[in-house]
Amino acid sequence: MEDDDRSPEEEFQDLLRQLLGGGGSIDPEQLSQLSQLSGMNIDPAMMQTIMSQMQQAFAGGGDGAISWDMAERQALHIAGQHGLAIGDGQRSELDQAFVLAGLWLSEVTTISELPSPARSITRAEWVTATLPVWQELAEPVATSIADALTESLRARAPEEMQDLVQGAGRLMRSVGGSLFASQLGQVIGNLSKEVVSGGDVGIPLMPDGRAAILPQNFSDFGRDLEIPEDQLALAVATRELAHARLFRHAKWLRLHVISQVTEFARGVRVDTDALEDLASRFDPSEPEELRRALESGALLPARSEAQEDALRRLENLLATIEGWVDVVTADATTRLPQADRVAESVRRRRAVGGPAERALGSLVGLELRPRRMREAAAMWRAITDAVGPEARDALWDYPDLMPGADDIDDPTSLVARLQARARGEEPAPDAMDDALAQLLADSETDGSGDTDEDRG
Repeated sequence: MEDDDRSPEEEFQDLLRQLLGGGGSIDPEQLSQLSQLSGMNIDPAMMQTIMSQMQQAFAGGGDGAISWDMAERQALHIAGQHGLAIGDGQRSELDQAFVLAGLWLSEVTTISELPSPARSITRAEWVTATLPVWQELAEPVATSIADALTESLRARAPEEMQDLVQGAGRLMRSVGGSLFASQLGQVIGNLSKEVVSGGDVGIPLMPDGRAAILPQNFSDFGRDLEIPEDQLALAVATRELAHARLFRHAKWLRLHVISQVTEFARGVRVDTDALEDLASRFDPSEPEELRRALESGALLPARSEAQEDALRRLENLLATIEGWVDVVTADATTRLPQADRVAESVRRRRAVGGPAERALGSLVGLELRPRRMREAAAMWRAITDAVGPEARDALWDYPDLMPGADDIDDPTSLVARLQARARGEEPAPDAMDDALAQLLADSETDGSGDTDEDRG
């Protein structure tokens, strides 16, 4: 009879203990009674399904790790909705375009060819090839969201349930992270229907040394341009190979770009007020509101000053890369009558982005836009005209040689130093040279301030 006198809160605590214990079944009728008493009016069968899934997740380990399998399943489902096959004729035409583009590139750059031939890939293959990088970029944001959900649960739970909430922390991290992973999978799947080539987004998504074109998206890209398809294929293939060659040559560049993105992502914090507001009116039978909140970026607050600085550094880096690719591609495709029109179309497309790329910006809080690509291309053009391709490409040999934001603003000093070096002259020292000289001078001074000459 004592069981009949229990309050709804006590009955719910028993259910939660049963859930976290990972054993037994949950009675829908009991859930229905609790729902009516609490005024939640949740469908008990639907609630049983949700709790059973959570129970399975917790019984399966519940270590708090984010399962990215869901993101892959979502992305592959969307990518494969419109067919997977690539026609032999289209594959052959693109293969020939890659071969000729490679020859043209070798005439205008000293950066060597790729170790393996470029190829045509399906949307699903693009998803599989690029997902590890997407996971690396998005994991800091997913972790932040999962932590916020856990903290929100802890703050809202009554004192007598804190021990249970503590035990459920890892589970809630998994649930929150999986929810984010599911949304990311949808964005990546939709992005697979927009990208034309492996380097189309601007960051090194493809495995090292790999270049590829997605034929179905390539056809969509050229449909309204009124440019002969063979010329379009050569221009796109040349740009893709230039992008892949650069990252293959500059071994440090991939890590440099990824670290810049993750530095930004680690600064992402969830707007706890927005999360609390959403949780207070969230109806589990209507999950669309939570999905819309994630997609719109409503849970991500305004960027901090540190994030703005990180974003500016990333934009300058992407612009420097894209500007070099732009100049090299232009030089390699001078034989194409419509090369300028193709280049302008690519620049416009990169500046605006597609719906999926904008959704990625809302989800992760990051827009991958090379906003200064035209200025960076002008810098690389000035360098090429002044010292030629070999000296230009040598700037990618080491990170400290790569042009910076000041060089994009005004490449005059950089060009003068490169020209002096080409003549065998010692270039005039700049601020960095002065700082290095001072550092070396300081290192020759002992703790008492005496130099070697003083001690002699």
